[in-house]
Amino acid sequence: MEDKIPTREEALKLLHEYNETDNLRKHAYTVEGVMRYIARKYGEDEDKWGIIGLIHDLDYEKFPDQHCTRTREILEEHNWPEEYIRAAISHGWGICSDVEPKSTLEKTLYAIDELTGLIAANAMVRPSKSVMDMTVKSVKKKWKSPAFAAGVDRSIIQKGADMLGVEIGELIEDTIMGMREVADETGLKGNPV
Repeated sequence: MEDKIPTREEALKLLHEYNETDNLRKHAYTVEGVMRYIARKYGEDEDKWGIIGLIHDLDYEKFPDQHCTRTREILEEHNWPEEYIRAAISHGWGICSDVEPKSTLEKTLYAIDELTGLIAANAMVRPSKSVMDMTVKSVKKKWKSPAFAAGVDRSIIQKGADMLGVEIGELIEDTIMGMREVADETGLKGNPV
């Protein structure tokens, strides 16, 4: 059977089939929002970028020890294009995948996956509990505190920014802006003043 271009509805169905945890779904919506925002900024295919962001952690809940490997199998079973599969699994490069991010899409996904976690954690400790009033400066301040969101690997974020050839501040700004667009769905709208 020939690969076809997947729709967002198909991606959502797979996401919900393999991820029942609210936090994992919200992470997927967050990454989708940021990928869409940055795709628009670069004049790229917003739907493609968003769909890949939506399913990048497809196998994480059910198969954490086979993360990225099972995503490939699941997407191949559903006849997804190799370009989408490769992009999704490249975000685990050096951790659970040997697929190095090459395209701008892949490098962006690699860079922002961890960064969305740092920004979400930052939002939750703010009085507003929101990304709507978040600044790059506040994220950079938390970045420098290794004890804050200790599970976030800052070296991956930095490596991703370097691969993209962008300053970390610009990457943080783009990620915040993308997260604002989906703040209602992800619970990060909070109560900004």
